[in-house]
Amino acid sequence: MEIFYSIQGEGFYSGKPAIFVRLGGCDVGCVWCDVKESWNEADHPFFTIEAIIKELSQYPCKTLIITGGEPLMYDLTALTSELKAAGYRLHIETSGAYPMSGTWDWVCFSPKKFKAPHESVYGQAHELKAIVFNKSDFKFAEEHAAQVGKGCMLYLQPEWGKADQMTGKIIDYAKAHAQWNISLQTHKYLNIP
Repeated sequence: MEIFYSIQGEGFYSGKPAIFVRLGGCDVGCVWCDVKESWNEADHPFFTIEAIIKELSQYPCKTLIITGGEPLMYDLTALTSELKAAGYRLHIETSGAYPMSGTWDWVCFSPKKFKAPHESVYGQAHELKAIVFNKSDFKFAEEHAAQVGKGCMLYLQPEWGKADQMTGKIIDYAKAHAQWNISLQTHKYLNIP
């Protein structure tokens, strides 16, 4: 869908410069998705791996985040192999709705209620990011936290449209359950594209 250079606004790497490669196509259907224009893959041009690498070479950064849409709809083995060979540090942001493919330095797993995650994602997650839209999402977050590896970082993040209502509840929950950290969409607060 697009390639752009920005600042990671969420999770463990919040505040770090990164190149984002947003893949078109998603069938998860989150009602609060902030990139619904990514859903229909046919709306977006197709690029060869070589064209992607050429586009990336203009940026002064080697951290690359593959996001979507839902990037694991595709087998990312060939793409990540070529990107690793070109010297990139590779992160993925995924709902985990499809089997894990590709080679990753960092896996941000953000499961959604709208489509169950594939079991292959749990063991590879470095970061579990649960979006909190309502109070039932704390239980949902705990169910998925019980399935990730011991070293996986746990984050609760308010859904942007409900941040005013949910942030205080997330703060209270994290204080009562110290294994959880808080993630904010700092790029939205700072108006970083």
